[in-house]
Amino acid sequence: MKKFLPYTIHHVYLDKSNTLPEISLADKGAYLVFWWQEIALGDLYLQPGRNISKSELYQQLISAIKPAINFYTGLKGIEHTEWYDWITNRDFESWHSWMDLLLAAYENDNIPASVPVSVVICTRNRAAHLKQCLTALKKLRCTPQEIVVVDNAPEDDETEKVVQGFADVKYVKEPRPGLDFARNTGILNSTQEVVAFTDDDVRVQPNWVYHVFETFRDKKVGAMTGLIIALAIDTEAQFIFEKYWSFNRGYMDKTYDDHFFNSTLPTGPPVWEIGAGANMAFRRSAFEVTGFFDELLDVGAAGCNGDSEMWFRILHKGFNIKYNPRAITSHEHRKDITGLKKQIFYYMRGFTVAALIQQALVPEAGYKKYKLRKFPLYYRQLILKDFPKFSLRLKTLHAEVSGIMSGLKFYRENKKPLT
Repeated sequence: MKKFLPYTIHHVYLDKSNTLPEISLADKGAYLVFWWQEIALGDLYLQPGRNISKSELYQQLISAIKPAINFYTGLKGIEHTEWYDWITNRDFESWHSWMDLLLAAYENDNIPASVPVSVVICTRNRAAHLKQCLTALKKLRCTPQEIVVVDNAPEDDETEKVVQGFADVKYVKEPRPGLDFARNTGILNSTQEVVAFTDDDVRVQPNWVYHVFETFRDKKVGAMTGLIIALAIDTEAQFIFEKYWSFNRGYMDKTYDDHFFNSTLPTGPPVWEIGAGANMAFRRSAFEVTGFFDELLDVGAAGCNGDSEMWFRILHKGFNIKYNPRAITSHEHRKDITGLKKQIFYYMRGFTVAALIQQALVPEAGYKKYKLRKFPLYYRQLILKDFPKFSLRLKTLHAEVSGIMSGLKFYRENKKPLT
């Protein structure tokens, strides 16, 4: 198998430059994220060792941002394809003028200094990561009215010391190990109507909290998720995660509602596609209807997936969930293969338990028939498709299958009667 070569992440601000950066692919790949001001529009992988001309690069730029541009033009009820030619012919004056008009509604001139949002960070023995996360939160252009750090079963007082260095950050200790224990403790110790969650290994964009807050102006919204971009792709493990398990859910707004839930119920609603727990928020009053996070779905117990199981309940109770790609964070993926395999094992263990919990809650859901029973066929096809080269996609195969089997066993031994 070829030696893995890292990918350099290039954040390309199209509003600030009339040309794409010069990129060398001799000994590394490139991952380009395209922006217009603070709106992310698309991304592009360029493999190491590849030769790519400027004209081809511009064509790939068009393909990468086309879905998002079409989305924003669709909101205005216009159909416009001239911008393809402007980029191809390097007519950046026309391109910039048109883009400024297209995205004028998203300019940040009138953003308030603070909004009524509680940000909850659940952390465990990662003081250095937490310090970076809190530093970024404190530098936001629009700040939350409350930040709560939940120190989950700490082995020392380093997290508490970090929090003491930040004014107006609430410190709460949760002695029971488990992310959903910590999340529920964070909800109980927060006060604002919007409760946002992020992770200690996440960096938030300057207007993240504002875009979280604005999503809840729609009274039907019970929860939201946002765009998560990789912070680095320096190692094989980080590449595998971003390529095959990415938190990135795209660059267009999405609404998950009754139609989504009911139309996918026969085959099992794919709630895991809604987002990731590293960038999500909830209307506090929704918890009064749905209850809190299921603490059975914790690392050390089932594994994880407390977030997607909560989204299932929110949709089941009639709330909408919105994905807002302008609420942006960056996530630091695990660097080593061993850590990645452990993470994927618990993902699949938690996924399996969550699917069975959701099946028990709504018996007509098709999780058993169309998701869990299809896994043997899915993995058989995956192996056959990859034979004989066995690409990086199969590096986590054993962890995935082991996680599913472990989840089935765990659920049988720990399932709770519905009340």
